[in-house]
Amino acid sequence: MSLNKKSVDDINVSGKRVLVRCDFNVPLKNGEITDETRINAALPTIQKLLKDGGKVILCSHLGKVKNGPNEGESLAPVAKRLSEKLGKEVNFVADYNVTGEAATKAVADMKEGDVVLLQNTRFRGSEETKNGEAFSKELADLCDAYVCDAFGSSHRAHASVAGVTDCVRAKGGECAVGYLMQKEIDFLGNAVENPVRPFVAILGGAKVADKLNVINNLLEKCDTLIIGGGMAFTFLKAQGYEIGKSLVDEEKLDYCKEMMAKAEKLGKKLLLPIDTTIAANFPDPIDGPIDVQVVDADKIPADMEGLDIGTKTAELYADAVKSAKTVVWNGPMGVFENPTLAKGTIAVAKSLAETDATTIIGGGDSAAAVNQLGFADKMSHISTGGGASLEFLEGKELPGVVAADDK
Repeated sequence: MSLNKKSVDDINVSGKRVLVRCDFNVPLKNGEITDETRINAALPTIQKLLKDGGKVILCSHLGKVKNGPNEGESLAPVAKRLSEKLGKEVNFVADYNVTGEAATKAVADMKEGDVVLLQNTRFRGSEETKNGEAFSKELADLCDAYVCDAFGSSHRAHASVAGVTDCVRAKGGECAVGYLMQKEIDFLGNAVENPVRPFVAILGGAKVADKLNVINNLLEKCDTLIIGGGMAFTFLKAQGYEIGKSLVDEEKLDYCKEMMAKAEKLGKKLLLPIDTTIAANFPDPIDGPIDVQVVDADKIPADMEGLDIGTKTAELYADAVKSAKTVVWNGPMGVFENPTLAKGTIAVAKSLAETDATTIIGGGDSAAAVNQLGFADKMSHISTGGGASLEFLEGKELPGVVAADDK
């Protein structure tokens, strides 16, 4: 993947209208934002463009918008919070058409240093569809330059992420990445393509199917690959072990055997659980009290279910991290939402927090886990995009990254 992209430091925006695709897909409860991480992450790019005399037009999606536009998924609460954080009014265009007359007028009235926020891009309906050309062109008509700072959406070839760039370039405009995108490209890109060794990759989460290509790609890049979470049981079953009622992907048993053989052939360490924390049933509610015991990985009773790595495995995995210089982690080691079943994930997070290695958390549940467990400030980088970081680790080209101009 070509990672040498123009950033906001490489373009002159003085007096220009700059469309910035942000990731303002924030969690809302009763119209209030419950986690501002994504808004805070966008601030450096916005502030840089304002300082350079740009007229900044922001756009983002929010939610899935399955049943058409609705006030529950409007970006109005984001505009309010942004105004407070930037110390200036953010002019919110509430028009469900996103790029209609109200938006055109708001942009035409802008002066240098002004900020406009457009309505949820998914309200248009054509944001995600193949026929988003008209929407891409309308977005491009509003601006002179385009900046993508939404890594969490960069794996989707949507109108506001990738489609708009061709239209901006067609009229002589530049397309760059923001600081957040640049940071993601630097950390994730370098970790996979040019890691400081030893390079340890840790993969968890529920299903092998979700990580097929990641496992395959990382085995070629890393020195040690650690497997935990629900997906470990498919590997254990592939080794011929009894796994009881544990999660298993029957169709992927041969794939797991192939990966174990590949690791051996390449001389890579593939670490699997040597013991596991088991219970009679999955916790209900998920964070409720549960009786557990720890058994060796090949001694899981037929009527029990593995729900976390065991204590010896936690030590083994922590030990593997100690000598690493680069660590990438994607996916928890067990049902981390339950205090009793979070021990494996806590042990791994703690080992990353205590190492001098460059530590990269690949978004999604692992990002939620390190934030929830209080280790976030000890990590070198926490990715803002779960799906996007996974595709990056697979070695895929991300449309939002590819679409930016090369330096």
